[in-house]
Amino acid sequence: MHSHRQIDWEDLRFVLAVAETNSLAAAARALGVNHTTVLRRVGSFEQKLGVRLFDRLPSGYTLTAGGEELLAVARQMAETVTELERRLTGQDLRLEGSLRITTTDTLMASILPSILAAFQQRHPGVLLEVSTSNALANLSHRDADVAIRPAVDSPDALVGRRIASVAFAVYAAPSYLQERGLASVDEIDFARERWIGLGDALASTSVARWMRATLPAPAVLRCDSLVTAREAAAAGIGLTALPCYLGDTTSGLMRIGPPVAEMTRELWLLTHEDLRRTARVSAFTEFAGQALAKHRPLFEGHHPAERTR
Repeated sequence: MHSHRQIDWEDLRFVLAVAETNSLAAAARALGVNHTTVLRRVGSFEQKLGVRLFDRLPSGYTLTAGGEELLAVARQMAETVTELERRLTGQDLRLEGSLRITTTDTLMASILPSILAAFQQRHPGVLLEVSTSNALANLSHRDADVAIRPAVDSPDALVGRRIASVAFAVYAAPSYLQERGLASVDEIDFARERWIGLGDALASTSVARWMRATLPAPAVLRCDSLVTAREAAAAGIGLTALPCYLGDTTSGLMRIGPPVAEMTRELWLLTHEDLRRTARVSAFTEFAGQALAKHRPLFEGHHPAERTR
């Protein structure tokens, strides 16, 4: 009875493209076809359904009420397909293919590269893609498969483990102390020193909050990354606060005082519920979890590396 009203999914792709762009020409470009093809497919779709989906206005193609309704359902279906893909990937048992990791620049500037190298030697078929943006990638939309990062607690819908607590302390270059005429780190008074602060991108972090609450004067330099702050501190520009795993492994820096409790975070290794059974995801989380745990004393700031200065 309804056979003439069956939805053609191929046609729907064209309708969605026009709805997203409000224009035949832009939709044609996005789909890599010419614009008469888009016109024909949209027309045939409207005819089959017996519904007008677009008002053809001088300003472009605008959805009718019926079009809006159709689009809402189509978008839901696209989400369902994404979820289905994620579930199927979860059953994927080959140890090959790409694995997307989101982490922080500080971990990539210290502990993580050697762990990734060891994993790749063991599983050469897995292509690792590493992203170090400070934003928490959206694991539920598959922006990444695994996240390794300091957080306050584990975000919802993600599964994983807490590796260690992450200690932060204040660091300076020996050249800074000399220039200030300080005989030892014990003579440093935070209130009187020059500081390297953090920019807006890191304003909500525990480090930035501690700096705002503790330091009287504005910073002499502000950085949008802790790796950059480390470089600036190593050049003798001023004091800065860093995670101990970064500060203690940087040869041109000295730790000033014990770790500061208010800055402590937790290091998490996270993945999405649906992905944890994927062979390459579980192999990686297992491997990285054990490797990171071996560095727990460093993460927790227990032993500043004894270095000859």
